[in-house]
Amino acid sequence: MQHRGEILQKAVRKSGIPLSKVARQVGKSRTWLYNQFESQDVGLDILLEIGKVIHYDFTPEIDEFSRISQSINGGSVDEDAEEYSTETAEFWKNKYLQLLEEFNLFIRERGAGEYNSGRKTDKKTRR
Repeated sequence: MQHRGEILQKAVRKSGIPLSKVARQVGKSRTWLYNQFESQDVGLDILLEIGKVIHYDFTPEIDEFSRISQSINGGSVDEDAEEYSTETAEFWKNKYLQLLEEFNLFIRERGAGEYNSGRKTDKKTRR
């Protein structure tokens, strides 16, 4: 299986756009971006989103894009169930990181002071 993270890292670094700017453009942190570089199974949606930011087309380098294209055009797709399963540990790790980033952004926007131990508190009775 291709290491999508390495392909992503090579393309991002080749673009010359600072990593912090790329991460900011996709609404994520630099740490999240580094985690994607290490991930062998970066989501196709993530590759497309970052590709738009860095003006890079990943379709020639990622086998799954050609398989999807074949499937759409009526060709056969030889899928190994384990390789393409969305219930892998990597998928759930990426999903967790995505939700964590969204939650952190939500907290920053709403103001962390309104939340205490996961419950919304009345401003008058804050502890």
